[in-house]
Amino acid sequence: MSYQTSANCFSADGPLASYIEGFAVRAGQQDMALAIEQAIDNNSQLICEAGTGTGKTFAYLVPALLSSSQVVISTGTKTLQDQLFHKDIPLVKSALNSQADVALLKGRANYLCWYRFELHRKSYEFSQVSSQAQLQSLADWATTTPTGDLSEVLQAEALTSVWPAITSTNENCVGQECADYQRCFVVKARRAAQEADLIIINHHLFFADAVIRREGFGELLPEAGAHIFDEAHQLPELASLFFSQSVGHLQLMELARDCQNEAVEAAKEFVDLRRLTEQLMQQSNDLLFALGEEQRRPWQQLSQQHGVTKGVESVRLTLQELSQLLTEASKHHTNFSPYLQRANSLLNRLQATTGQAEEDTVQWVEIRRRSYGLNATPLSVGRQFQELLETKGGAWVFTSATLSVNGGFDHFTDGMGLRTAVCERWESPFDYSAQALLYLPKDLPPPNSHSYTKSMMTAILPLLKASHGRAFLLFTSYKALKESAKLLRAETDYTLFIQGEMPKSQILADFRTCDNAVLLGTNSFWEGVDVKGEALSCVIIDKLPFASPSDPVLQARLEAMSQQGQNGFMQIQIPQAVIMLKQGVGRLIRDEGDHGVMVICDPRLTHKSYGKIFLRSLPPMPVTHDINAAQLFFSDDPR
Repeated sequence: MSYQTSANCFSADGPLASYIEGFAVRAGQQDMALAIEQAIDNNSQLICEAGTGTGKTFAYLVPALLSSSQVVISTGTKTLQDQLFHKDIPLVKSALNSQADVALLKGRANYLCWYRFELHRKSYEFSQVSSQAQLQSLADWATTTPTGDLSEVLQAEALTSVWPAITSTNENCVGQECADYQRCFVVKARRAAQEADLIIINHHLFFADAVIRREGFGELLPEAGAHIFDEAHQLPELASLFFSQSVGHLQLMELARDCQNEAVEAAKEFVDLRRLTEQLMQQSNDLLFALGEEQRRPWQQLSQQHGVTKGVESVRLTLQELSQLLTEASKHHTNFSPYLQRANSLLNRLQATTGQAEEDTVQWVEIRRRSYGLNATPLSVGRQFQELLETKGGAWVFTSATLSVNGGFDHFTDGMGLRTAVCERWESPFDYSAQALLYLPKDLPPPNSHSYTKSMMTAILPLLKASHGRAFLLFTSYKALKESAKLLRAETDYTLFIQGEMPKSQILADFRTCDNAVLLGTNSFWEGVDVKGEALSCVIIDKLPFASPSDPVLQARLEAMSQQGQNGFMQIQIPQAVIMLKQGVGRLIRDEGDHGVMVICDPRLTHKSYGKIFLRSLPPMPVTHDINAAQLFFSDDPR
């Protein structure tokens, strides 16, 4: 560490208080920063839950900037990643007079790929862009941007249809053989990260690097001395995703199209290439049709269907033939070598996802309207994650506002293999006893009742009128959201912002500036959403957010735990639902001046014994079952 320490940085006469207007000394923030500083110095593992308002962002930024080690900070979203890099870090650096070199690094799909841009700009995908002016604007931007980060492009959302054609993946990147390698934006960003003192990444990139290292294909990130994960509650699910093997419709179609485009440029003599690629595309489309309606199902069930197994075998045979052809093509045209690697990789993954299942792995299929994915997912990621940490060494810090369940961290430490980590909690400094009220409606039917959503909306309408809108309605399903939206349109004249009707960023921006609005959202609005002040005074949750019991991965994990004599419901489903509920509840009080009513409609909170676990995991709000008391809260609102 430098001559400064985290303790004096956060003191009343420290650099933060001197530089930042309105900075307030918070004991929890000081203690958390000190714990992180010690973890970095001691190369140890630290898990810390910091309640809303603790100031956890500055609590980890200060020791990270003061450290003499190279530090990687990983965030849950690219939005938070950009906020840290463009807003929070410059502020803290200025306050500390820090000269630390900071780099922002995202996954390769966020950067313009020169090679693929030139290869595809006259293709069918680009003909779908609404105007040639947009293409020209993109081309002009490409020649002036120093980073190639597509988030800089104002019309990025309008380019969604061509995004895969102008970015690269680990599979389709040509690598050092690329003619544009020296001006590659991904290469430039990675070089900058290698030299930086502090690197800002996201969880997806961290795990992508882990997978590439495991498969022996190099590395994306430097060997840092410390890693800090914000929004660490997301890690178990993401680890499960990245430690899986998968092959999908889009990957097969992209390989076929890329081979066709390359053949036009470099290998017109390979006349069989077009035949095979068109055959592969048709067979993948046929398999999509054979798989049927949108769902997630175990592969074991679908493998009993003749049309599905026939479709998979057809794809496999064509991939084998394509691999043989690409082997010959790459002898004469080196540009085909990456496509050969991709074809072989897809063949291996097809075997892993539909062949003999490995021990402690579940094979399953996700079917969507226009795509499918064949997957093989480990039942547990703890061992793999712990091996990764041991290989990398250094300090590891995991923080979030929602990591504990009923005061304990066992579900996180066991699930991620962090059995030697020190666990700490800092409660929110907000006065929930005065700022919030938890209302649990009485006499609602069971959540699986057909009349539940209608009964729930009838119960909360008086409260919405008392709050004059200014509410979030958070749902566990789109079906309930749509039914509730229909009922609200018929019963109220509030402005409704409904997930799916416009981009999320626009919904939130409009909600903040609109009087008496009601926002209806599902999963993506349960976390990472910050609305302070009078615009939001009531958050209503329809049901406890249990994962779907039909999910094939969850089913396999519950079955494995049952065979070991353990209770999967209490050890997996309850903790996951508690963490999700805590995220939803966290939308209400975002500032010391906020006041509001939290409504959880699910009667299982009071009718089931496990309801106490949920209630004990929430901030200490007064509880009422009386609608009149909830309405009166708004009358007494000091604002």
